[in-house]
Amino acid sequence: MKLLVTGGAGFIGSAFVRLSLSDDSTRIINLDKLTYAGNLANLESVSGNPRYRFVHGDICDDELVKSLLAEESPDAIVHFAAESHVDRSILSAAPAFETNLRGTFTLLEAARAHRIGRFVHISTDEVYGSLAAPLEADEGFPLNPSSPYSASKAGSDLLARSYFVTYRLPVVITRASNNYGPYQFPEKLIPLMISNGLEARPLPIYGDGMQVRDWLYVDDHCRGIRAVLDKGRDGEIYNIGGDRSLPNLDVVRKILAATGMPESLIKTVEDRPGHDRRYALTSAKLIRETGWKPQVDFESGLARTVQWYRENAAWVNSVKSGEYLTYYAQNYENRPPAFRNGN
Repeated sequence: MKLLVTGGAGFIGSAFVRLSLSDDSTRIINLDKLTYAGNLANLESVSGNPRYRFVHGDICDDELVKSLLAEESPDAIVHFAAESHVDRSILSAAPAFETNLRGTFTLLEAARAHRIGRFVHISTDEVYGSLAAPLEADEGFPLNPSSPYSASKAGSDLLARSYFVTYRLPVVITRASNNYGPYQFPEKLIPLMISNGLEARPLPIYGDGMQVRDWLYVDDHCRGIRAVLDKGRDGEIYNIGGDRSLPNLDVVRKILAATGMPESLIKTVEDRPGHDRRYALTSAKLIRETGWKPQVDFESGLARTVQWYRENAAWVNSVKSGEYLTYYAQNYENRPPAFRNGN
């Protein structure tokens, strides 16, 4: 199978590329713009593989996308490319809507013109919004996004599905819970807390830290996407969850224990606007239809992740520079403390 993977130099996309190339029958064309979170160092282990090709480009570039599909004639497109960080979308919403909506539209139009055999659109549980316990979102749950990022992803989901309904383009949509693992850019909770903890720097937590997330090890997510690619039904949506929900504060405490650092490093800061309190989804449909299930429990996955960041300080230092330092100062260092207990 020949796959065009968009955003394949990012965290989840690169994990999918590495996993897919372990199958000798798969060829990958990776189209990535290499924005701040795209990093070819994530793919050093496969860069010399004759079944792998990297193309530097923007999914919004209509002529590039069409020429690439004409040249390579892939069997399927697996679409990861996105502006994926809530905080950055709050600071500046335009990039999220440009990439996540216009980029997805460009790909769908090209896929339709070239009669691509399958279009897998990668989305997020954030489109369901905040759910009160004990609710869990299934694939028919109403969309209720809270941030510019999640609104852009909900819009791209609806756009992708419309191409199945209207044009019969064989679209499949996946919605995953919070991913973690090696090579994750340290703006997301777990890599940020690990890298700060290893450096004995303050660990900034929004508000009271009791926001609940379901955690999914990145390789389990990628195995779920492969299951959908191979066995999913056209026009369907599949949730992919880790079946392990924890408050953010508990996750941070586990990270501090794993890094051997004291809880005194925890620093509560003012919560971000519109911060969803709880995400929860069920993967019952994916399990029932494909036989997939998560293989890595949270404690084991977190231990692997902490160890990877310990052993790859050079990678961490290379990405925590320049633009990242400006973003970090703007989003965390200049943020007031959380208002708690009247103080």
